Amino acid sequence: MGGWRDMSAEALEDQYSPSRWSPRLDRDTIIDAHLAVTAAGTERARASAQTSLHVPYGKGDREKLDIYFPTDHSGSHMDTMVLQVRRSLAFLVEQYPEIRGIYLCGHSAGAHLAAMVLFTDWTEFHVVPDIKVPLPSGAVLVSGVYDLEPILHTYVNDALNMSREVAQRNSPMRHVAPAVPAACEVLVVVAQHDSPEFRRQSQEYSQALRAAGWSVSLLDLAGVDHFDVIEKLSENSYILTQVILNMISRA
Repeated sequence: MGGWRDMSAEALEDQYSPSRWSPRLDRDTIIDAHLAVTAAGTERARASAQTSLHVPYGKGDREKLDIYFPTDHSGSHMDTMVLQVRRSLAFLVEQYPEIRGIYLCGHSAGAHLAAMVLFTDWTEFHVVPDIKVPLPSGAVLVSGVYDLEPILHTYVNDALNMSREVAQRNSPMRHVAPAVPAACEVLVVVAQHDSPEFRRQSQEYSQALRAAGWSVSLLDLAGVDHFDVIEKLSENSYILTQVILNMISRA
């Protein structure tokens, strides 16, 4: 059975170019449409919630996060990005010790970063989460990449400039650890019209987590592509919206 190593460079480029797989729009317009939809969704979210935007958690220009409070008011480059996400969560725990849980939801590259958070030694950040409130409390990984090595051979790495060592060090698939008793629930989501490589990675990563004892579910969503799989979260009737709200409500 062949794998990504048997693909031509052109075929591998296609596999890691989500815009080439949507049946809705052509690849020249779907990214612009996606950016427009997500930007509008962000504006709606900011208008309907109490927020604290662009909160610095480090000294870098990009080390800022947007905090969305519940309405009831209760209670190398890749290495750097992973560190920044981990530091942002440590900041939240220290800044808001009364919170009941932190839930991660990442899409595409964001799903990769969220997956890296699952295997963090929080003592390095001087954070020791309560055993009843694991960090994170839940994770939703949408259309992500969990093994970065294939990307080394695509245009995606032109900007990242990862070496094989960096790619391996930052591949969640290579760092799956046995689940501890307080390990969070993980939902791995993949779209019907994601590329076969994206679908393979989601399936294999969820299998690896399950084999290591994690509470993990794989949600394969029909009728959506790499982009509207996340765009539809603004719809209350969307199955993924309902699943995420249910995950949080069980806390």
